[in-house]
Amino acid sequence: MQGYSGQIALVLQGGGALGAYQVGVYEALHDAGVEPDWVIGTSIGAINGAIIAGNLPENRMARLNAFWDLVRREPATSLWGLWPAVAGAAAQTDILVNGIRGFFVPNPDASFGVHVPLGIEKAAFYRTAPLADSLAELVDFGCVNAGKTRLTLGAVNVGTSQMHYFDSREQALDARHVMASGALPPAFPAVRIDGEVYWDGGLYSNTPVEVVLDDKPRRDSLIFAANVWHSQAPEPKTIWQVLGRQKDIQYASRATSHVMRQQQIHRMRHIIRELARHIPETRRGEAEVADLLGYGCATVMHLVPLHAPRLEGEDHTKDIDFSAAGIDTRRKAGYTDTRRALAEQPWANCPDALDGVIIHEGNP
Repeated sequence: MQGYSGQIALVLQGGGALGAYQVGVYEALHDAGVEPDWVIGTSIGAINGAIIAGNLPENRMARLNAFWDLVRREPATSLWGLWPAVAGAAAQTDILVNGIRGFFVPNPDASFGVHVPLGIEKAAFYRTAPLADSLAELVDFGCVNAGKTRLTLGAVNVGTSQMHYFDSREQALDARHVMASGALPPAFPAVRIDGEVYWDGGLYSNTPVEVVLDDKPRRDSLIFAANVWHSQAPEPKTIWQVLGRQKDIQYASRATSHVMRQQQIHRMRHIIRELARHIPETRRGEAEVADLLGYGCATVMHLVPLHAPRLEGEDHTKDIDFSAAGIDTRRKAGYTDTRRALAEQPWANCPDALDGVIIHEGNP
């Protein structure tokens, strides 16, 4: 980005169909000539992220469009004139029964019952073989592993309950790592990698912005975080609304606490740096003093949270709203919000000397 010398990171939450918002976010960056140095994703964010990192910049939008055209659901003509809620319910039922082309299909083994021992790699209501085929067509993992655009994918280890990040800087990535990041149980089966089994990283941390803030060595960063779940919302009044709010809290709440912790840590690093100026030069070279001063730094992380809008009538099933209208509306919102942020460029202002993590809240 012109005038910015640090790295540009794009953080993509998990959220199924809500990931259409992320396509709009990336499209706005792409149109402005801003390509991320690093993409971090979970679940649908891992899929979008892999398509971005796994293609040359000039091919990325075409590949993203191909995936979202594949999974979008056009309304049935016979239902078009019905009450929208009826048409929406019918579409969701069709997804639950038949799956989504290019993504997942029903697992016939699940029909034997939930107590039948199928093995962890088959114990799910759906199979994701279509997603593997889509990734093979749309993602060049040679490009991913070439290192030009770093890719990090979040998954949770089923056996240890610990978050794990597959990072192209540390290892060669392939389709298994993307699918592990999106293996949300009990819908999708776990993925085994090097003897360990993994589920969707959103079970533990659905907004992996802390990966950038914890990275070593630390670098000045401009972080665009595409959030598709809502950390704040009105008080729910019905059981149906409670279901929706519960899902939002489950998948959005950790983001705020992670960033607050990082603000405290980075401020302390800046304080240590400032204190170092008051220590005589003769003492800074002492091993013990130098070791302590090593905790200080001057890096600045600019975080730009972008929030997907609430659509009229959406509920706790919004993450399977692969309707053409839902995808197009969310994508357009992502584009508009990001273009606004790029136009305003709040990160261009000089920060306070002690601020290490600066949040630039824009759209609500």
